[in-house]
Amino acid sequence: MKFFIDTASLDQIKEAKDLGILDGVTTNPSLMAKEGITGYDNIMKHYKDICDIVEDGDVSAEVISTDFNGIVEEGMRLADIAPNIVVKVPMIKEGIKAIAHFTEIGISTNCTLVFSAGQAILAAKAGATYLSPFIGRVDDINWDGVGLIEEIAEIYSIQGYETEILAASIRNSKHIVDSARAGADVVTCPLDAILGLLKHPLTDIGLEKFLADYRKGNQ
Repeated sequence: MKFFIDTASLDQIKEAKDLGILDGVTTNPSLMAKEGITGYDNIMKHYKDICDIVEDGDVSAEVISTDFNGIVEEGMRLADIAPNIVVKVPMIKEGIKAIAHFTEIGISTNCTLVFSAGQAILAAKAGATYLSPFIGRVDDINWDGVGLIEEIAEIYSIQGYETEILAASIRNSKHIVDSARAGADVVTCPLDAILGLLKHPLTDIGLEKFLADYRKGNQ
């Protein structure tokens, strides 16, 4: 399973790369604004800076248009930034139409705001490169976000769809582990959730004992 960082922070992206766990990045205008990146030219430059850090990994860049022509026009501009840009398109009728168009001309896509297996089937039929089910938001309405990943993974396996399942709206480290078990190809989340995988009290206790024994033997 691949790890994508859901951020526009260059520092966090670099930290993930230094850890050796960076497979890609997902970001959007809201995350850009959080980093103080506003204005069309600045946003486009920031996407390029992210792509330069990620190098071989995919970088999802989101369109804000909701009509076919607008999505295609935005997506073409985003795809021109770097070869590893993936155009993130919303799960709406015009979005599916645009994904099919991008598929025909060889532009990678990430179908976002997915909340059902039916939507996942449509995205795969249109040729989406990635599918982003928002499992945290599904949990928020008392449905089963991880169960949705399992359902989509089963359907994709049976039908032979090549679209990769990118678990999004990850809220904690357990979501990452559960998504891996459920068959997600990718998780995208804040760096803190990934770093949380490092933590276990027995690791801390064991390390402290090893260090204490070392200090005793070298006094």
